[in-house]
Amino acid sequence: MLQHAVRRAARVCASVVVVLSPDAPEPPMPPDVTVRFARDAVEGEGPLEGAFAGLLATASELAVLVAGDMPELVPAVLFEMLRVARDGPAGAVALRDGGRFRPLPSVVRVAPALAAAQALLDRGRRRLRELLDALDLVVVEEATWHALDPERRTLVDVDEPGDLER
Repeated sequence: MLQHAVRRAARVCASVVVVLSPDAPEPPMPPDVTVRFARDAVEGEGPLEGAFAGLLATASELAVLVAGDMPELVPAVLFEMLRVARDGPAGAVALRDGGRFRPLPSVVRVAPALAAAQALLDRGRRRLRELLDALDLVVVEEATWHALDPERRTLVDVDEPGDLER
């Protein structure tokens, strides 16, 4: 499943960083995709810690944040999110899903995201949603991204076996 997410991210990103727990072995990656690994500083500190570790390993101005359990990311949606980030002052870009935004996938400006993530982690905060709330967030409306992904595959995540079957 991780390989699917990595392949989809590689279609829109010049480099892919996979964040692992401190002691996890490096999983096999697709041979045609260059992947760098980063590690959480502390085991079990949540998604914000993982995002922070990945951002520390990122050399670009913008980063696309996705989860390894999102095998059906639609590159056109990710490109649209990057376009919104590049064309304006957004510190972060997320997708609207119903009455709220989804924290993944998202696009963040690396420098402000690193500063905000460090401040949140220092205060014991661990939720990725809090990082996006701390940045100048622009939300891509459903009509826009649904036109690129009518089946909403970009938001598919696999948390349990039943999700995989669907």
